[in-house]
Amino acid sequence: MKRRLEFRNVTKRFTSRKGDSVTAVSGLDFHIDDGEIVSIIGPSGCGKSTLLNMGSGLDPATEGEVYVDGELVTKPNAHVAFMLQKDLLLPWRTIRENVEFGLEVQHRSSAERHTIALELLRKCRLSDFVDHYPHQLSGGMRQRAALARTLAVDPAVLLMDEPFSALDAQTKMVLQQDLGRTLAETGKTALFVTHDLVEAIALSHRVLVMSQRPGRIIREIIVDIPDMGNPMARRKHQRVGGYIAELMELLHIEEAVA
Repeated sequence: MKRRLEFRNVTKRFTSRKGDSVTAVSGLDFHIDDGEIVSIIGPSGCGKSTLLNMGSGLDPATEGEVYVDGELVTKPNAHVAFMLQKDLLLPWRTIRENVEFGLEVQHRSSAERHTIALELLRKCRLSDFVDHYPHQLSGGMRQRAALARTLAVDPAVLLMDEPFSALDAQTKMVLQQDLGRTLAETGKTALFVTHDLVEAIALSHRVLVMSQRPGRIIREIIVDIPDMGNPMARRKHQRVGGYIAELMELLHIEEAVA
């Protein structure tokens, strides 16, 4: 199976304001295959977002190499799309125009942009809001529009940094269902950062657990639950409790709240 995203012995160091060297992540060595959805969880400050920044080419690795589709990542990569906690929709553009933005950068024709945007907005259940502006939509609807915009450029890899963390629990589950169904239908590859253990299990083929800083991969958990396109059903599976217990033990959650 084709490797879409690969970290080869990657270390990232920063220099603090005092001039000290701080190692954010160390010796990261893993890959994600075509069509896989992999979640990263770990303590706050362990370097999860740093990992995504390196994968997108926004921030270079200090040591080691990152590859997308076998190509060394040295700068922002057209094969990678990034979805953040905030939707970052442009307030002066309609929802359809926001979805078309990346296609404009790719110099796609107006007719092609319209067709792609309208189809993705239909899949994201926003067909009735294509001519609305971001301020006229709820937070969940804006995140669905952000997902449509992310998918519009047909990326090889989606990098997602807690895209649902600011939403209420009910809206979050609806968006997880939308995302799971969409990724299953499109066969996209995704690396998903989250603090929500159930979200990680419900959405992923695999979960990678990171240590305290400097972040290292300390465990890979293969999620043996069927029906990737239906996260709501996966949440209810009998194996979920066991996976959550394992993750809590690895993250020392019980010790932290005791």
